[in-house]
Amino acid sequence: MDEPLFRAPSARPAKRGRLSRSAEFDRAYRQGRSHANRHLVVYAFARGAGDEPRLGLSVSRKVGGAVERNRLKRLLREAYDAELGLVPAGHDVVVVARPSSRELADREGLEGVRGALRELLEKAARA
Repeated sequence: MDEPLFRAPSARPAKRGRLSRSAEFDRAYRQGRSHANRHLVVYAFARGAGDEPRLGLSVSRKVGGAVERNRLKRLLREAYDAELGLVPAGHDVVVVARPSSRELADREGLEGVRGALRELLEKAARA
């Protein structure tokens, strides 16, 4: 039989592990350590308590229109999930996409975004 067109809402992954409040982003910006390359900036903040690491994304309109921004956010989430082992427990990570990240995503796709993010997460883990 054919597969259903839509998944049931319970089949979606939970949004736990994400930063959602502006105060959480502000704390990571102000108290966290930043690491940057040509395409991304990563702010890492150790909040303690050994909880699971949380991700926040910031993709401005300078990156492109809504379609491009949403595509880049999807690629960043997927790359972060693949590199989650580099992030210690109890950390908040905010990834800020620079305008050049759109060209990286267009040119190299997920592997390019993953490589740029891995580089910064490794720097953050050493700091």
